Amino acid sequence: PAFFQSLRDYDRRKGTTLSRRFVDQFTLILLLFAAVDDVVSEPEAGFVNACADALLALCTKDGLSGDRPPLKADEFITKPQPAAPQPTVQEAPKEEPAQEEEPQPSLEELLEELDSLCGLDQVKKDVKSLINLVKVRKLRQEAGLPVPPMSLHLVFLGNPGTGKTTVASMLSKIYRSMGVMPIGILSKGQLVEVDRSGLVAGFVGQTAIKTQEVIQKAIGGVLFIDEAYALVNQDSPNDFGHEAIEVLLKNMEDHRKDLIVIVAGYSELMEKFIHANPGLESRFNKYFYFADYDGGQLFSILESMCKKNGYTLSPEGAAWAKEDLERLYQERDENFGNARDVRNLFEKAVSRQSDRVAKLDAPTREQLMELLPEDLKESEDETT
Repeated sequence: PAFFQSLRDYDRRKGTTLSRRFVDQFTLILLLFAAVDDVVSEPEAGFVNACADALLALCTKDGLSGDRPPLKADEFITKPQPAAPQPTVQEAPKEEPAQEEEPQPSLEELLEELDSLCGLDQVKKDVKSLINLVKVRKLRQEAGLPVPPMSLHLVFLGNPGTGKTTVASMLSKIYRSMGVMPIGILSKGQLVEVDRSGLVAGFVGQTAIKTQEVIQKAIGGVLFIDEAYALVNQDSPNDFGHEAIEVLLKNMEDHRKDLIVIVAGYSELMEKFIHANPGLESRFNKYFYFADYDGGQLFSILESMCKKNGYTLSPEGAAWAKEDLERLYQERDENFGNARDVRNLFEKAVSRQSDRVAKLDAPTREQLMELLPEDLKESEDETT
């Protein structure tokens, strides 16, 4: 390459070994290409060595020595492996007992679990409508009727803590429980959750590899991308997020029979994200809106957390929590965290209750479980 002369000139002036290091890196890259079929043949190794020797000869001509022996391709040649000895009857390995798969929940059980979620009335209706659409399309297929193409990729719009990840996980299980989909089979039903940091790397070419690895884990299930709008940087058209989107769109087409993608985030930002790329607009045409939880629903979530973890609210504690959560809802702003705020309230209350109960002599079972108003309130020290 033309710049190799500049590298050698720099090495002569500065006493560095950049040109020799380049030869090693170049040799390694050629070997990686040669090994793409898992085999490095002798002719391939010979070609790589010839390239490296031509560059090294220029270094030697300029009196440039390296601080280590040059990398040679010969040691990477794939040698045939000797055939494995056939085991005798006595050496035959014992078959391990097959592990039974855990029984998968039925569609009815999953719908009951969906109905048990606090709030989300419109989302529940949308999910059931989507299930009915899949069912009827399957029946039309079986009846020999035409079934137009349909995308099952979804956009979840709403603030943090409104249950988007929970519903995405349930949808992946619902699709698996239904078996054959109109566009293929969701064979595994797993949920792979990522955000921008899980898809985008810091150097050219690495983002495509990173995104592809995540997608491979999601094939057969649902890929859930939270805060997907962060992949589009309006201020920097050369941002690597665009590379992740292109890889995502290609895989959505290549694996349209066994991959569902759900993107989620704030309503206004997600609208900009979808309209930033024509490919996104064509593939994402179903929107689920997750409304904020009101004060009563936030209190129900708190009660559910207490019950699940073996705690109870005293009458005074319940009254204080209802008032506080209603105020939290009425005064909400862009930092309102919905169920996340309730979880923070619960976890801090448990910590304060532990400090209080630890000072009691032989606390009763009720005292170990009960949360009082002073456990729920922030102290002056915490607010400062």
